[in-house]
Amino acid sequence: MGLRGRGASAVAYADGAARDGSGRDQGGNGRAGGTARPESRGRPRLGRLRRALLAVLIAGAVVVPLSAAARPRIPAPPPARLAPLSTVTLAGTYDANRADAAEASRMAAAHGDRKRAAVDRALASPSRDLLAFDGRGGGRVIEVLGDLTAAEHIAVLVPGSDTTLDTYARFRAGALALHRATGPRTAVVAWLGYDTPRMLSTAALTTGRAGQGARGLDRFVAELRAALGPAPDISLLCHSYGTVVCARAAATAEVQDIALVGSPGTGADSAAALHTRARVWAARGGGDWIADVPHVRTGLFGTAVGFGTDPVSPAYGARVFAAGGGGHSDYFAPGSVSLANLARIALGRTSEVTHA
Repeated sequence: MGLRGRGASAVAYADGAARDGSGRDQGGNGRAGGTARPESRGRPRLGRLRRALLAVLIAGAVVVPLSAAARPRIPAPPPARLAPLSTVTLAGTYDANRADAAEASRMAAAHGDRKRAAVDRALASPSRDLLAFDGRGGGRVIEVLGDLTAAEHIAVLVPGSDTTLDTYARFRAGALALHRATGPRTAVVAWLGYDTPRMLSTAALTTGRAGQGARGLDRFVAELRAALGPAPDISLLCHSYGTVVCARAAATAEVQDIALVGSPGTGADSAAALHTRARVWAARGGGDWIADVPHVRTGLFGTAVGFGTDPVSPAYGARVFAAGGGGHSDYFAPGSVSLANLARIALGRTSEVTHA
């Protein structure tokens, strides 16, 4: 009982607003009449990076707790206890999670949060197929678009920071656009299966949340394999901080392809360091502000901050594909170069992927 075509809202990921590129380093070309030595260029750059990271850490330590404290936690029932996923239990799983979403909607409304109540109510619709639902806190949901049992290909979308139940509609819109681009032989899974970090927080600069997410993602892929067998090809299509999650799951998740879009880095120095047999792809839109984020890792207060090598750089060794001129929120925009290539990757039509 899979989802068929639904209407889509505007496509966007809640992983940061577009920037005008003014953060790009304009220096490093030396003074007029001479060439700066490499060490004189590198040290000021590292100093600027440390200061920028420190500023973000301070903002995360002060702003985020205050904003979180301003909104009380929303009550919701604990997740339903479900039978192991299989083709036989799938319908019961969908029913149980829709019932939980309906109860969460009632509880949120009684709590006075009409926005969350509306989100939960929409998820409780008979037209929605939920493999998991948890309405507590920021919330988690795993939704299937398409017929999971008949799919020859399964694409799992992994979101980045600031994706919660309250912003889930925007994430789902990208999944809907991909499902329409891949057709009926493909099931698309919108996998909000971890607590994503806030953009302006210390968590968005380290791999802690990614480690949590990777464990959940690995379990999910294993459940799909146990339920559906080895036949469906599974791809992980990972956005922004979600690329860090996918990188940490890569060594154990049994998938054919991993696509990294809008990545700040993955915490690994190269695609080879992911220790995966999957094909590793990477892309960045021409208007994506993530290009201006330093792709380095450095120690700060005893913690590794940053995610290292840029996945679209030759040093990383991924298969770099064309993403057009879009920004950080445009990778799944209908009609885009990026969406077309992501659809080809999901369908296993790798020879048709256009390269940057």
